[in-house]
Amino acid sequence: MVKMGKDYYSVLGIQKGASEDEIKKAYRKQALKYHPDKNKSPGAEEKFKEIAEAYDVLSDPKKKDVYDSFGEEGLKGGMPGGGGGGGNFSYTFQGDPHAMFAEFFGGRDPFEQFFGRNGGMNERMETDDPFASFGMGGMGGMGGFSRSFSTHGQGGRLEKKQDPPVTHDLKVSLDELFTGCTKKMKISRKRLNPDGRTTRTEDKILTVEVKKGWKEGTKITFPKEGDETTTNIPADVVFVVKDKPHPIYKRDGSDIIYPAKITLREALCGCTINVPTLDGRKINLPCQEIIRPGMKRRITGEGLPLPKSPERRGDLVVEYEVKFPERLSQSARDTIANVLPAS
Repeated sequence: MVKMGKDYYSVLGIQKGASEDEIKKAYRKQALKYHPDKNKSPGAEEKFKEIAEAYDVLSDPKKKDVYDSFGEEGLKGGMPGGGGGGGNFSYTFQGDPHAMFAEFFGGRDPFEQFFGRNGGMNERMETDDPFASFGMGGMGGMGGFSRSFSTHGQGGRLEKKQDPPVTHDLKVSLDELFTGCTKKMKISRKRLNPDGRTTRTEDKILTVEVKKGWKEGTKITFPKEGDETTTNIPADVVFVVKDKPHPIYKRDGSDIIYPAKITLREALCGCTINVPTLDGRKINLPCQEIIRPGMKRRITGEGLPLPKSPERRGDLVVEYEVKFPERLSQSARDTIANVLPAS
């Protein structure tokens, strides 16, 4: 038998199976009733936070599904869940109840219309839908909009629109792409204060799990982590993978290119070079044929992991670079002229 823990439905005063509109309507009613700016009774602040947590869970289909199946214990990591997706579903309410309230009502003060001068609610508001007396009950009220609802100005309704994505480069070395790594990126952004009007600047650490072999240009998106104001939906923050220059290799997709510098004598007479690998080994690569400038040799499976199949790897490509001598003595010139064919 599932231990339900907190009964979020009871907190909002609704039955399990309530519709999305019923959940919104219940949050409006309970949040207005227990808002600590208007309700000075002991425990109102704690009740207000509990109402916010209940709405945060029940208004999110994924959280609600886990809660309905496994209760608070399963929601907060006690049981496997996540709507059948595997793994453990872990939830902790980290929202600001006051910011949620301000967002729900579009940054406006609902108390101006629904409370008297003494700041108290009339009896109808305490026992019924506070919007009913204004003919809004069937319309869903001001809170009937989704969380990207519209705000209102004197010139009419102003739609909240999401700002364009904020893009940052994520510099990653070939060694990090070979093994995979974790990058912690610090961003600074504006957030609304609990009053729903003023903003503060805060720092946040975003964690990027860099997968083996990610290609340059791979994008990692953190939804709505940009600046937040009363008139916008925060932008997505996007990190774009960029290769750091490597002291030895160049990159070509999942292949890595090693420029092997050899002398003209080695190019003509044959040689063996030691090719370094990404994991620190050396591979002896002999070549007895004449090596022409631009000639390449491919060592299979010694490149970067393939992004979609990290158990497989690209190749290590050796590109020969023939170093010609700066000068030759006359005797060397004569010897070469005698040895090499004229055409």
